[in-house]
Amino acid sequence: MLAQRMSLLSGSGTAAAREAAKDAASAGRQVIDLAAGEVIIEPPSSVREGAIAAINAGTNRYTDSVGLPPLRKAVAEKLCAETGIGWSSDDIVITAGAKQGLLDAALALFNPGDEVIIIRPCWPTFHSQVLLAGAAPVFVDARPPTYIPDIGTIRAAVTPRTKAIIINSPNNPTGAVYDRTTLQAIGDLAINYQLWIVSDECYSSLIFTGSRHESIVMAHPGVRSRTILVNAFSKELAITGWRLGYFAAPPEIVSAAKKLQSHTTSNANVIAQHAILHHLHTGDGRFERVMYQRLFDARHTCLRILAGLQDVPPPGAEGTFFFYLDLSRLISSLPPGSAVRTSDDVARLLLEESGVGSVPGSVFGDVNGLRFSFGAPPELLEPALKKIVHTLNSLNTRQAAF
Repeated sequence: MLAQRMSLLSGSGTAAAREAAKDAASAGRQVIDLAAGEVIIEPPSSVREGAIAAINAGTNRYTDSVGLPPLRKAVAEKLCAETGIGWSSDDIVITAGAKQGLLDAALALFNPGDEVIIIRPCWPTFHSQVLLAGAAPVFVDARPPTYIPDIGTIRAAVTPRTKAIIINSPNNPTGAVYDRTTLQAIGDLAINYQLWIVSDECYSSLIFTGSRHESIVMAHPGVRSRTILVNAFSKELAITGWRLGYFAAPPEIVSAAKKLQSHTTSNANVIAQHAILHHLHTGDGRFERVMYQRLFDARHTCLRILAGLQDVPPPGAEGTFFFYLDLSRLISSLPPGSAVRTSDDVARLLLEESGVGSVPGSVFGDVNGLRFSFGAPPELLEPALKKIVHTLNSLNTRQAAF
């Protein structure tokens, strides 16, 4: 008999979408996988060189459970440069990916009976970890076309049991980037109701609207003492499988994480830590600029193709490397009895008929959404997007068959 907590969890929906695309490809079908949350590009040479040097040096031993002191110092300096706010190594915890940082926060903060506000559509790990900690997720829906949450709606969701709010900007899956006014209002609300803020900023280096990333502690410095900033190297350096993340937090959260990680991973992978430390010391920013330009160009090309959609508004895609389509108008326009009634049906149709992998919005708590990545190889994006447009535009002129 499994523990009761296991009944609270389902498998990762994004992982399931990736696996469906891989299974189709393994069966011999031509598949372009736009479901994965990663950029397909070689990592920086500085990261690879750092890893190889660490291996050759026989770097095989435990580190401090919260990370190598020089790496924590380098991450603090990185955050200082990015936010204009002072950070020290004592504020930093190195984690086995952003997921561990988020789980540390959940286990350190939430008690059974606590409520945690989560903006939806959302990455499903947020509410899964809240449930694991014994707390209750309370969802506030951000509406299309902007997917920026309404502060009045958030305020209405606060109860005496509310402990925290989880925010994610740039947002996975919608690509929304929260403006300063929204961040300041969330900060005011957190102070007024004595809430913690967990801010997932894993896509902070990927904003395409001409503005730079603004963390909530930049927009509202008064919330720093009640905010946990979670980030990772996975997206900005295209090393999702290396599992190296970090967070910046007040002393009591850092202390709690030290205890937690001493009993879970002991420490993040030591080779990955040395590889990132080498990159932070020697990298010249060229890789980041090249990858950003590639994504910028891909977004521009793909948006031009997506402008051909007939019953689907063009996505904003302000940040991240995801397009998120609102299919509500398309689905509601289909004739009664159509085989396509939800975004799950659309994702299945795209994979089976067009050979394009995507993630249905139901994974993110939105039956009308559809997410796909423009982090795939550029030569595959244009044909994949054209297939998506053709398939979606054809739904009203035929009976969808599976």
